[in-house]
Amino acid sequence: MQLINTFTYEIKKSKFIGYYYAIENSDEVKKIIENLKKEHKKAKHIPYAFLLANTAGKSDDKEPTNTAGLPIYNLLLEKKLINKAIFVVRYFGGVKLGAGNLMRSYLTTAKNCLNEN
Repeated sequence: MQLINTFTYEIKKSKFIGYYYAIENSDEVKKIIENLKKEHKKAKHIPYAFLLANTAGKSDDKEPTNTAGLPIYNLLLEKKLINKAIFVVRYFGGVKLGAGNLMRSYLTTAKNCLNEN
């Protein structure tokens, strides 16, 4: 696993920190999650998505269904980013964003990890 890029996005006091990795298997996804949970002990959620040649996966990590993992997964699919994973660490700032803003925030963070706007 190799960290390619990171990006931090803030909206309404919530902070989204994206991590873009090159990966070789799903075991690396588990290791990355473990490391991020240790590094960001106070983070509320760490949704992610990954795409490998023979498998894929995503997680909303207790965010509302399909507001986090699915948009990240769709971005990986759309860009055909095989053997890549994007994780987004979220620190809740006390203001609810609503499903639309939440989804856009995760997608904005993921896209910027790819150096795209």
